[in-house]
Amino acid sequence: MGAVLALATVFIYKSCIDTAERGSALQESSTLIQQQIENVSKLIVTEGHFAEVYNYADSKELFGPLLTADKKALVVVNAEITIVYDLQQVDFEIDEAQKTLFVKRIPQPEIKINPDFEYYDVTADYLNPFEAADYNAIKRNVRNSLLKKVEASSLKQNAQNRLISELVQFLVLTKSMGWKMVHDEIPVVTREDLLIDHNILVD
Repeated sequence: MGAVLALATVFIYKSCIDTAERGSALQESSTLIQQQIENVSKLIVTEGHFAEVYNYADSKELFGPLLTADKKALVVVNAEITIVYDLQQVDFEIDEAQKTLFVKRIPQPEIKINPDFEYYDVTADYLNPFEAADYNAIKRNVRNSLLKKVEASSLKQNAQNRLISELVQFLVLTKSMGWKMVHDEIPVVTREDLLIDHNILVD
């Protein structure tokens, strides 16, 4: 009877030790993941340079279509464009019980346009002078044209590739510890599972 009691005590003690060790290991894993996320919580900035030559023209009818007052300008624009991901905005949850890293939200990219305008051949009729509205229209039209150039370029894809390279570090770490990674309720197994179709916020 005493031997059985002693054996039971050993089993209970070992079970408690194993449970404590598993709990400690989970906590250590959770801490490592937390630290890894903090390590990559930075700005990812992808830069590009674009040039634009824009012809602006406007006509104002004075006394019907037979008589008009015209104005025009040739505008040369050099723009520095950056696409930024702020990884401090990554929203995640660490579930120790399921040994899973849930990535709930990845920040939207933001595009910043910094144009430098140079005006040439600016001519205007006395009855149709250049006004603030004209310069605003030029800036708006050039901005829209530059956005189309960005869409047609590789800048967005390059920015997303850099983002995914950072997120892959989460995947490598969780796999190495026997954990899982889930993004938007979908298990992440390979790099391709991290591909994101983002809309870009324009600043």
